[in-house]
Amino acid sequence: MLKLGLIAGSGRFPLLFAEEARRMHMEVCALGIKGLTDPALEKMVGKVQYFKLGQLDKPIKALREEGITQVVMAGKVQHASLFGGIMPDLRAAKLLTRLPDRRTDTILKAVANEFSKDGIELLPSSTYLSHLLVTEGVLTSRKPHAAEIADIKLGWRAAKALAGFDIGQTVVVKDGAVIAVEGMEGTDACILRARDIANSQGKHPQLAVVKVGKPNQDMRFDIPVLGLDSIAVFSQARVCALALEAGSAIIFDKDAFLQQADEKKIAIVGYKNPEGAPS
Repeated sequence: MLKLGLIAGSGRFPLLFAEEARRMHMEVCALGIKGLTDPALEKMVGKVQYFKLGQLDKPIKALREEGITQVVMAGKVQHASLFGGIMPDLRAAKLLTRLPDRRTDTILKAVANEFSKDGIELLPSSTYLSHLLVTEGVLTSRKPHAAEIADIKLGWRAAKALAGFDIGQTVVVKDGAVIAVEGMEGTDACILRARDIANSQGKHPQLAVVKVGKPNQDMRFDIPVLGLDSIAVFSQARVCALALEAGSAIIFDKDAFLQQADEKKIAIVGYKNPEGAPS
């Protein structure tokens, strides 16, 4: 049986990857991050070796000892956590001193290069999960109407600019105005903040949300993901339309996700570029 490495953050992403990899007759050698990785992963792969966020040498050595030459990163690590309470090991500290900035892509590309120096290739996070990637077109029963599409087009331009600076991937728009942009707080907090801003102006929320990949998105890490928890947030915030970048974003539990969106009358659409889409 072929072996594949998994570096697991929080959430369901690592579990879904491990499930699909095993279905493809791959043995998964999992490395978890203390305090982040779901313990349920242990039941799926048999054993998880844990390391602290900020350690680089230990996980690389662990993978080499297992004979791993390919690895996938899956799961969430909040961007804000990179700025508090992390004690990098010597290898990580040396890497950080060489970086021009501390943006997510800068750090993760440098980490990927360190793995490569030890003969370990970092594969796309969507490996074995391509069926969960968003496709082009309307994904729900309801199509976005003209005003929602106008908001989506504005949000798309703003989100692509935001993502280009590696700040965030999500923008919330209402009535032709950007209400909120995602920072280190994450997508859910951004959407709920937009709701609060709209409410403070005495406006019925009815928000349009746009979530995109970065320009030239590196599919090895930090790809846009949504799951059933997101639907609950959309409901709280009175989101009426959601646009996702086709081929870059992943929806977990896609069938249930879209069914719940239909029940809440949320229009969801996948775009490569909404500027060329019909209104």
